[in-house]
Amino acid sequence: MSYDNLAGRTAVVTGAASGIGEAVAVLLAARGARVALLARRAERLTALAGKIRADGGQALAVVADVTDERSVADAADRVHAEFGTVDLVVNSAGVMLPHPVDARRADEWQRMLDTNVTGVLRMIGVFTGDLVGAAADGRTADIVNISSIAAHVSFPNYAVYGATKAAVTYLSEALRTEFGPRDVRVTNIEPGIVESELRTHISDAELARQVEGIVEAVGALSAEELADLVAYAASRPRRVNLRQIIALPTRQA
Repeated sequence: MSYDNLAGRTAVVTGAASGIGEAVAVLLAARGARVALLARRAERLTALAGKIRADGGQALAVVADVTDERSVADAADRVHAEFGTVDLVVNSAGVMLPHPVDARRADEWQRMLDTNVTGVLRMIGVFTGDLVGAAADGRTADIVNISSIAAHVSFPNYAVYGATKAAVTYLSEALRTEFGPRDVRVTNIEPGIVESELRTHISDAELARQVEGIVEAVGALSAEELADLVAYAASRPRRVNLRQIIALPTRQA
């Protein structure tokens, strides 16, 4: 499997401090892309950037909060100053905070909406000029959004999380009508159960036990396996857009 046309590209990956985002950043850098690592945890970003550089890759640690407009704008300025024009944006930042709706955890609803939906919009908005410009110059340009199988499959206590991921899936589809005619690809990836920090976001002990039981029964994809899908989609010939990928552990129904 060839990833040759990732070499020389400039990528921004959100949620890069852990999980899928971290794995994506490591793989893209290993395949020759310059990678800007965006997340809130400075220490983890710095360590990851150091690891990538030690392995011969190019990485820039940028502390940013996708829920804050000013933070995203400042991050874009830093990326432009260090790396120039971006041609690959991977929206991997996300939070999963399950509770029954009648628990009325409005603070958690807002956090999921701000991160999972509005954060994606902020990142796309701030780099739209880069992506459209890169495509106009004949280069490959990609937006890759990490959604979830929860966009389609309902799970008790995950209504708001699922709704945010359904929004990302619809957004990805609609964005193709806006960006596709300008040669910018949009890929939506919907993982099932994945080994990631999302599971640690679950504060309810019973819900946490339920998730662990499901993982024991059907297994979980690794973050590296999801990263491989991101790299594969972004490395196809520029006329090929893998618009929708659903990736589940084999035993997950």
